[in-house]
Amino acid sequence: MHPHPARRWLAGLAVAGALVATSAGTAAAAPADEVALYANDVTVAPGGPQKWVSLRALPDRAFGTYTVRVDRSAVAAFAEVAEDDRGSCTTAGDVITCSITDDGEDSSLVSLAVRARAGAEQGRQGTLAFTVTAPGVGTATYESTVSTGEGVDLVAGRQLSLDGRPGARVDVPLAVTNRGTATARGAVLYLSGSYGFTPGKRYSNCEYVDLALDDSSFACTFDDELAPGATVRVDPTFGGTIPADAWAPNLHHSFAVWFTPADWAEFRAQHGPAEPFGRKGADAALKLVPTGGAQARASGQTDTNPVDNETRVTLTVAGDQRGDAAAQGATVTGAVRATVPMTVGYRNNGPARVGPNGQRGLNIATIVTLPEGVTAVTVSKSCVDPDEDEWQPGKPGARVYECSARGTIPQGERVTFEFALRIDRAGSRTGTVKLHTFDGDGPAKDLDPANDTAKITVGQAGGTGGGDDGSLPITGVPSGLIAGLGGLLVAAGAGGYLLARRRRTRFVA
Repeated sequence: MHPHPARRWLAGLAVAGALVATSAGTAAAAPADEVALYANDVTVAPGGPQKWVSLRALPDRAFGTYTVRVDRSAVAAFAEVAEDDRGSCTTAGDVITCSITDDGEDSSLVSLAVRARAGAEQGRQGTLAFTVTAPGVGTATYESTVSTGEGVDLVAGRQLSLDGRPGARVDVPLAVTNRGTATARGAVLYLSGSYGFTPGKRYSNCEYVDLALDDSSFACTFDDELAPGATVRVDPTFGGTIPADAWAPNLHHSFAVWFTPADWAEFRAQHGPAEPFGRKGADAALKLVPTGGAQARASGQTDTNPVDNETRVTLTVAGDQRGDAAAQGATVTGAVRATVPMTVGYRNNGPARVGPNGQRGLNIATIVTLPEGVTAVTVSKSCVDPDEDEWQPGKPGARVYECSARGTIPQGERVTFEFALRIDRAGSRTGTVKLHTFDGDGPAKDLDPANDTAKITVGQAGGTGGGDDGSLPITGVPSGLIAGLGGLLVAAGAGGYLLARRRRTRFVA
């Protein structure tokens, strides 16, 4: 609801798992000591942008109509705090009282704009005291800290274009300039992209989030001083190699953001208490070159213009290397009223990796059409009913499912989706597994579209198994033996952000 330059960056941290996740749900009545509130701290500087202090419940919960009382007296001398524009708010001296009805559109209970007063001294600190009262829940309190810091202005290049071919090494010369009038003491470089942008080395001053998918986030901390007007870049070891089996041609996007140390700590704690970001590397520390000035205490500084700290990185992979995704159906048998397991999916015949990675990489939606006379009682969490208005992964009972999986797979590997089918009627019948292949620009073909469809055959117990179309013969078992069936693959995100910005080729050491 409130614009904030860093909020679009929060998506990267959220995918990386660096922030505390919250899950929405309807709250039952509970005593106040069971209500956990959280509000982020902020550092502001004269002449800098306003920042937002957002109060929320952890995990998110609906309070219906509630009252929030905010006592800002401890910060009034050095910071301006504006009331929330939701609901009905009244002001009495330094106390703001708001009556708000939860509309389900904002995850925060209240959000306040905070700005440093003109002439505020560096190092001032005070708290905003929140009191929330909700019918049937009770009263809970929380305090967040508002500090004043020295204003600096870090600036990064808006674009960095890289190019290479599969198997080639690529240098990533990220740079930052101090455009302000004060010396910047320390910096943090945060990069979010596919694991293609992870450097070949794991530096001792960088923290890495270990993800199982084809995305990565890492943050590198530097203690260097950066004098006004100075520009530094990461040293030439910061780079990697485009995998030899990369899809080509392709275009990959990533982004890098420079923070002051105080802004980095604040950024990570926007939505909840910051947990350790990741594990540090064991290689020699990444350096900034040229290094300027002596090392100094890196705290108490905030960027007065954070909207120019981000570099959008694009990697163009040249060449002609694609892959072939082959659909795999199944043949299952069982008696009427028996429940049988079924596994379907696709195999990558190579030579390039397939899966969502890059603007031109091969995205695959697997459409599973079940035969008539059967009911899906257990469904992979990677599958949804495309006809449902609400996205409900793993919901049983549909006849058609759209299944997807994040991450790429190399030649010879499979993606599978698991179901349990109850056989409702006698007789043999067929369904299909059909691959819809596309890239960031629309429909796209793999190397052999002819094998993008396979059969699902359901027969009676005692029939012949095995198919000639790549299907897997499976014999039915009693339903009690298949409890817990369901895909463990993570369902692919359908958002445009993932399509446009998160599908990138990895670098490997």
